[in-house]
Amino acid sequence: MFFKRRSSRKVSRLGRPAEPVRSGRGVFTRRALLVMAVQAGVLGTLGRRLYNLQVVDGGHLRQLAERNRTSKRLLAPARGPVHDRFGIPLADNKVSWRALLMPEETTDIPAVIERFSQIVPLDEHDRARIERDLRHLHKYVPVTLHEFLSWDDMARIELNAPSLPGVLVDVGSTRLYPMKELMAHIVGYVAPPNEDDVAKDTTLSLPGMRVGRAGIEQTQEAVLRGQPGSVEMEVNAVGRVIGEIDREEGEQGDNVHLTLDAVLQQQVLERLGDRVASSVVMDCRNGEILAMVSTPSFDPSLFDSGVSHAQWDEWNKDPRTPLVDKAVSGVYPPGSTFKPAVAMAALQSGAVTAQDRFNCPGYFDMGGVRFHCWNRWGHGMINMREALKYSCDVFFYETARRCGMDPIKAVGNTMGLGVKLGVELPHVRAGLIPTPDWRREHGFHWNGGDTVNAGIGQGFVQVTPLELATYVSRIASGRNVQPHLLRAINDTLSSQASLDVAPPLDIPSEHLDVVRGGMFAVVNEQHGSAPKARLDLPNVQMAGKTGSAQVRRVSRALRESGHFNSMDLPWEYRPHALFICFAPYDEPRYAVSIVVEHGNAGADEAAPLAKLIMTDTLMRDPSNQSRPPGQTVAQAGPEPG
Repeated sequence: MFFKRRSSRKVSRLGRPAEPVRSGRGVFTRRALLVMAVQAGVLGTLGRRLYNLQVVDGGHLRQLAERNRTSKRLLAPARGPVHDRFGIPLADNKVSWRALLMPEETTDIPAVIERFSQIVPLDEHDRARIERDLRHLHKYVPVTLHEFLSWDDMARIELNAPSLPGVLVDVGSTRLYPMKELMAHIVGYVAPPNEDDVAKDTTLSLPGMRVGRAGIEQTQEAVLRGQPGSVEMEVNAVGRVIGEIDREEGEQGDNVHLTLDAVLQQQVLERLGDRVASSVVMDCRNGEILAMVSTPSFDPSLFDSGVSHAQWDEWNKDPRTPLVDKAVSGVYPPGSTFKPAVAMAALQSGAVTAQDRFNCPGYFDMGGVRFHCWNRWGHGMINMREALKYSCDVFFYETARRCGMDPIKAVGNTMGLGVKLGVELPHVRAGLIPTPDWRREHGFHWNGGDTVNAGIGQGFVQVTPLELATYVSRIASGRNVQPHLLRAINDTLSSQASLDVAPPLDIPSEHLDVVRGGMFAVVNEQHGSAPKARLDLPNVQMAGKTGSAQVRRVSRALRESGHFNSMDLPWEYRPHALFICFAPYDEPRYAVSIVVEHGNAGADEAAPLAKLIMTDTLMRDPSNQSRPPGQTVAQAGPEPG
């Protein structure tokens, strides 16, 4: 059977032959390439994006992600302590608790503050401070809502934590002054920084930071402040602290050691009692200040938490000026304590010798004006030593007239009077020894009466108690001692403390001997002007000089009536009472100056106080002790907590 082979050519239904079937390889290849190109573009874009996310921006994004989980802030460092020469704390720190707001961890700051104020009340001062801090500080800097929280306050805050996003309770420190009023003027105080402080140093915006505003706290601010630390905390989605991840404590400020003896300081304060007075005790060999008291005083711890307006007004209206450190800022006419300087100036210039004798009839006439001696009957013919012993005014009227003011000023400045001394305290004032040139600069004429009046420490002459202590120290030692309070920072002695003795003065020893002899006679010889200052210690003698400085002129008629008594005047019109001294006389170690405002007579009021203070100093002998001599100071105030 024969079969016909089918043709490969297809026939359409219409009977026409169909087109031959072509291969689809070319069409498939174009589509595949297009799809592959699109896929490659997409994958390239994704790869580039992943590269940017993981490599280029990886560190930044990890930081952002970590920031959602953690919160990091700076920590205020602990302020350095201040100690006396024997290690007794004069300024230290105690733990306190405060509430902070982290602005970056809450979305509704006003609402959070309002809820917080319902738990811990905020006064107008607090609200104004918080508003100012929120306006000026960066978001990452915590804002202090309330300091010095009680346990009840902290419990209420923690109980209401879910409704206080961004609020946390933090531990800080409060400045503690164990001695309170005893050391207020010297150690000073700290207070919260103001806007100017923060502008100069942004670390002062940290919660708990304080700035020294007076005393050693102010002058040693740079070494007491320390370096900030940091803390990293884990937080949840609403900003509440879950736990602490890492903490790096700040570096505490340096330990400042002063030359003061806290026990002696307390003894001097007790001797002065409720008088408006000041006293300085100094080592006359090297200028170390062992005690420096100004009364009345104040409690410096009040400034750390903020002084009320009522308290501030009370201090400022008090005529006894408790905020003023009278020892370095109070200026007074020196009265007769200035006579040793006039004597040295006359000896130096050759205007008067130690053997010259002048007659004192009880008054001195010059240019139609009569200047009186305190002894209305006069002292007769006396020399320089006797004039110092009796504190004769007439002798020094004549001495000043012959010498002139320029030599008196030169010697006075050399001895530490009328110059600003470099003690480590703010607001140290300089006294004044006037001259004709100074008077002309102020538009007035200088006359001879101004000179003779200055010869007894009256008129325009002004000094500070610190200057008087420096002055008598230089007389006693014959050395250019520089008063200083800073003994050491940590274990490093200050430049002044490293000197055992000061360099000698450019004044002949024979001139100093004349003055020292006159001051010895004041206290120890019969008819000396200060027998009440004589020491009761065996084989120890003290040399000194009294001073009574008038603050109101007494008329000639009242003086000559024989019925005048300055104690009959109102307190503010009575003369100031002054005394300067050094001991032991044969080997001087300590110098003391005392000014009792309106204390009347130096011989009756200041000299007996000087005796007591010098006795306390010699018995304690702090300059020759490496450890406290047994007695301890009675510390005031609460224990550090």
